[in-house]
Amino acid sequence: MNLMRRTLLGSIWAMIGWTSSSAKQSGPETGEETKARAEASSVTPRHVLCFLGKDRDLSHLSEAASQAIADFAGGFSIDENYSQAEPDDRMSQSFAVCWDRVEPDAWGPEDEDAVAHHQSVLYVLGPRMEQGETVTVSMAALLLVERLIGAGAVAVKGESAGIAHGLDRWRELIRQGAAAVKAADSIAQQRIGRLAFAKRPLSARGYLESVGFHLVGLPEVYVPETAGNERQVVAIIDAVAEEIAGRGLDLTLKERHASLSFDSTYEIDEFKFNPYGIVRLAE
Repeated sequence: MNLMRRTLLGSIWAMIGWTSSSAKQSGPETGEETKARAEASSVTPRHVLCFLGKDRDLSHLSEAASQAIADFAGGFSIDENYSQAEPDDRMSQSFAVCWDRVEPDAWGPEDEDAVAHHQSVLYVLGPRMEQGETVTVSMAALLLVERLIGAGAVAVKGESAGIAHGLDRWRELIRQGAAAVKAADSIAQQRIGRLAFAKRPLSARGYLESVGFHLVGLPEVYVPETAGNERQVVAIIDAVAEEIAGRGLDLTLKERHASLSFDSTYEIDEFKFNPYGIVRLAE
């Protein structure tokens, strides 16, 4: 992974080919919608990563995190307030809710056992991100995950969207991220960051939705529950995200007969709030 680190440190990354400020809804905005958009534009997302340790000595994980921050993850920091050199009895339930249920074999009994028997917790906070740097920072976050797994982390969760993968799945995402960085493929990097740090599908108000796409500079995608079963809807969510990344937001809205909304179920001070809005597909 040294090549990935060097590329992160030395490359000029491609900017995302759209900005939420240029997006248009399918009709004129109301005053409330304009206000919601303006409030959202003031929000800058960040990663919050949770690492579980196998013993009550946090030094191995914290020292590895500190070295990673010095090496390639500038702007990240250890959260001293919530990290603890003792188990947290809420973790089994928390991970149970957050396990990725889209990728086959995303976690296994050994991962659940590791969570149940963890002995320490380390939180790492990412920097506040402007939209154009989200992919770069998310690749650094993925490399940070690799560094801490190597230092003995037995389970990892992305708190900003509530997503967890087993260690083997994290390693595969890291491998894919490294390949995308080596190829200087910003679209692939964005895709891997989305798969690593966002969660889908969640059900709310007649839609199946994503959460966490803001961590790679994209709006959330909401698909009507009537569009198909969960696996079919996930495929639609991912396809729309790819279209926005590759073809732009305005064209995607037009071709999908969709609208951009800022009517989020999350408050603007919550990690899951997406300042780039929500693409809602029509029923």
